[in-house]
Amino acid sequence: MRRPLAARLALALCLALGHPAGAAEPLRVGIPGDDYAPFSFADPAAPDGVDGFDLALLRAFARERGFALELVRFRWPELGTALAAGRFELAAGGITIRPERSLVGRFSVPAATSGALVLVHASSPASALEDLDRPERSLAVNGGGHLEQVARARFPRARLLVLPQNAEVRRALLEGRADGAVTDTLEAPSWQRDAPALRRLGPFTRDRKAWLVRADRRDLARDVDAWLLAREADGTLGRLRARWLGPDATATARPLDALLAAIDERMALMPAVAEAKRRGARLPRDPAREARVLAAGQAAVREAAARLRIRPPPEAEVRALYRALIDGAVAIEEATLARPAAPAPAADLELEIRPALGRIGERIAGLAVRLPPALEPAEVRAAAAEALRTPDLPDARRDEIADAIAALSLAHPVSRRPSGSGVGAGP
Repeated sequence: MRRPLAARLALALCLALGHPAGAAEPLRVGIPGDDYAPFSFADPAAPDGVDGFDLALLRAFARERGFALELVRFRWPELGTALAAGRFELAAGGITIRPERSLVGRFSVPAATSGALVLVHASSPASALEDLDRPERSLAVNGGGHLEQVARARFPRARLLVLPQNAEVRRALLEGRADGAVTDTLEAPSWQRDAPALRRLGPFTRDRKAWLVRADRRDLARDVDAWLLAREADGTLGRLRARWLGPDATATARPLDALLAAIDERMALMPAVAEAKRRGARLPRDPAREARVLAAGQAAVREAAARLRIRPPPEAEVRALYRALIDGAVAIEEATLARPAAPAPAADLELEIRPALGRIGERIAGLAVRLPPALEPAEVRAAAAEALRTPDLPDARRDEIADAIAALSLAHPVSRRPSGSGVGAGP
């Protein structure tokens, strides 16, 4: 029987690279070294002894793409350095999108959402989060990750008991060594099943979970995004969320949701841009730089459309979107500069921040050409009000971004949409 063309090409490639025919290409994936249910946790019955939502996603991705997963354990404080050092191609396992992580890698489109909260004993006198922000209160939290960062920001007066293993956080609360334990809306149910006397305060954040790809692996990042978008569209991602995260877990990898998440990730870097400009005595407005950003955005959208083999959207609507993004960014920078300088050293604008903005911008462009047609402005404004969470972004600027997205969608007729799921083309 004659092999299909794709199979013959794959066989030829294997022979050319010196791989045995049928051998799967390895894909090194970093996962947390301690349990973070329901995203990743130890399970002796599962492959490699670990299971969870992200592991189920990873295995499905690897199966479809012909990868052999190689799991590499990391500790939360070393995530960025381990990724940059090339210990793995991507990291997964409940990774929250955060600005400092955007500086070291390429986030995928989000796969899930959650919110940080505090678990306390039913007998605790605390009835609100404010009751815990006192010097006499102690809060246990896993060290080195997102939850430690938000706990320090939300409870600056409380005593934080920072613990290296996630299991120790729950144990510290149950043993009475802490007045509360910081966790999130997706992990808390498993803790409460074993200790039903615990009750929740919060959530006090709204977070997105995604995979973090090495900064130099543009090809892999595009493929991951295309796969997640396709699996959201065909229902696979929704079914996995329902199984692992619960029936109320919300969709995150539809084009509009993913686009707003990418814009929010971009806006979250603007305080760092402002601090770098403060250090260099530069103003937020830079007309020459803004002209380059507009031109680069339009070029990125054209390239994204070419990868999907569709006509690009009209340049006027593309330009309006990037103009709105610039104006929103400047508003955040101006608000940041109106406050005292941040105590932490600013990231380098040219070496760290702008490369990260370029990576995010590529995803924005790819998602902009995938928008469903004729989105209603009111619908997009409502979605933007929920999704664009960066402090200091004025409501008026947020609405301008939403209106530009709606106009871009309206100018994107159905006849110009790609046929099929677009898997493999990448955003």
